[in-house]
Amino acid sequence: MEWAANITTANWVGLLQVTLFVFIILLGFPMAFTLLAMSVIFGYYAFFDAKLFAEVGVFGNRIFDLIVKNAFSTMENHVLIAIPLFLFMGYIVEKAGIVARLFNAIRVATYKLPGSLAVASLITCAIFSTATGIVGAVVTLMGLLAWPAMVNNGYNKQFASGVVTAGGCLGILIPPSIMFIVYAVVAALSPLRLFAAAMLPGLMLAGLYIIYVIVAASLNPKLAPKPKLSEIPPRAKIYKDLVVSFLPLFLIIVLVLGSILGGLATASEAAAVGAVGALGLAFFYKTMNWNMFKDSIYLTARSSTMIIWLFVGSSSFASVFAYLGGQDIFDAFFKSLDLKPWQFLVITQIIIFVLGWPLEWTEIIIIFVPIFLPLVKYYGIDPYFFGILIGLNLQTSFLSPPMAMAAFYLKGVQGDKVSLQEIFKGGYPFIFMVIFAMFLLYNFQGLSTWLPKYLFD
Repeated sequence: MEWAANITTANWVGLLQVTLFVFIILLGFPMAFTLLAMSVIFGYYAFFDAKLFAEVGVFGNRIFDLIVKNAFSTMENHVLIAIPLFLFMGYIVEKAGIVARLFNAIRVATYKLPGSLAVASLITCAIFSTATGIVGAVVTLMGLLAWPAMVNNGYNKQFASGVVTAGGCLGILIPPSIMFIVYAVVAALSPLRLFAAAMLPGLMLAGLYIIYVIVAASLNPKLAPKPKLSEIPPRAKIYKDLVVSFLPLFLIIVLVLGSILGGLATASEAAAVGAVGALGLAFFYKTMNWNMFKDSIYLTARSSTMIIWLFVGSSSFASVFAYLGGQDIFDAFFKSLDLKPWQFLVITQIIIFVLGWPLEWTEIIIIFVPIFLPLVKYYGIDPYFFGILIGLNLQTSFLSPPMAMAAFYLKGVQGDKVSLQEIFKGGYPFIFMVIFAMFLLYNFQGLSTWLPKYLFD
């Protein structure tokens, strides 16, 4: 316990602040307002000034000024502008029926592959992930489109559930990802370089999922029976449907990601192009109407507001935590262990993996990742590589019980047709694929560092 010798009372209060926050979140209280409440309570202690209290009264404390300043600084952050634009793009693509067209075209085009419906589902999820970083939207939509199609064709329910939930989680890994925009702000990194760093690992994980599905369906055809030949249209119609469904969306994705990775536009500018392109697609497919547009605006505003309040609360929470010196406890503890960089990475990833059971990615990225970031620099680890490793790790938080949100999204749209136990079991093989992907990324770190260096250095 030599590391604790120089820890002050204020430092321990900072640790209590984080501990109490986790406990209250587990009770089910809203995260954003819990962060603000914890900021006010512990900030009042940290910034208490008896003289100011005597002159002004209860509101004579700097914590209130801090929260106001953090609210303004959050709204002035130009990187966060990309969030509502990417959200709007995703909601328009979802509600315009574009994903349904894409899935139906790909499922027919891949009919010769073992587990063709599952492969089509994963490919569609990967493509849809580039239009929206919202896991709930992808899992819900594919749960309505792909899951019934697979089950009606004789697919094993566990297998089909694992495909939908795992594929839907790709939305937080494959750029442009909302999670990486949040991580970029928290870690003060370039979102453009972060997107470039995530590209190859994201595609790698999607590829591992597809390989697993093909191998599993080949070894056990009962998991995923082949479609009947009578259901397959003529080849000319397959090509036509694929071009009409895939090409317009593909062009928008290339335009958005190409402008980002090519350094031609910021994340916000590319997001604006994507939002306009999504509206254009809706008009092209003649699915645009006022109700769809209104719903997309409402959902975008609701999700964006939640994220903004999270940033206001988290920045205030982090400021108080830093003022109390809570970070000193973590720094002193880890440095006392005399770890090698790879050991530090293993420990932090295990902690994040465990935190993923009760907490969502927003809580982990906004509250706990900043605690590790100073240590990342201390151990000489590339912060972009560290962020991609976390992005892979957080895939498991949506798949592993008891708080596997992807499982609950699928259960919510399919009800009694599938049990949570079946969904959980279906997700286990994909969790092992994620862990294998993390192993590959650690041993071949160029997967996350080569592309940003090539494009931007």
